[in-house]
Amino acid sequence: MRAAAVLLVLLALAGCGGTVRVDPPTPQGEAVAACDKLAPLLPRTLDGEERGTSTPDSPYVAVWGGGIIALRCGVPRPARMAPTDELREINGVGWFADPEKPTLFTAVTDTAYVEVTVGGEHVAAGVLADLSSPIARISTQPR
Repeated sequence: MRAAAVLLVLLALAGCGGTVRVDPPTPQGEAVAACDKLAPLLPRTLDGEERGTSTPDSPYVAVWGGGIIALRCGVPRPARMAPTDELREINGVGWFADPEKPTLFTAVTDTAYVEVTVGGEHVAAGVLADLSSPIARISTQPR
């Protein structure tokens, strides 16, 4: 339910100037260090969109293009993700596509879940491919 609220806020604010309101996650355990490691690895531009700012300020949130693309690191395991679900692998990272929210994707690593919302005219596959490289680097498993 919380992810749906975040998505609605992001879509409502997309295209607006200024800071975007995004509810930051509260990573636990190994996810804290993994998300701290991810923050400086994220690109300044993503699919032609400049990185922006979000409020409240959090190292676990990144937005591009006024919030039309948003990343939250250290979210809980997706409630709809079943143990038998197949993940779509992109550049070494497994992605769960939420069947009820076509703009919501979650990267599954051994240390953290990273949620990405891709809205507007952006092609999710390209955005996820660009984010997979830095996300792969937070894993504790050797690549």
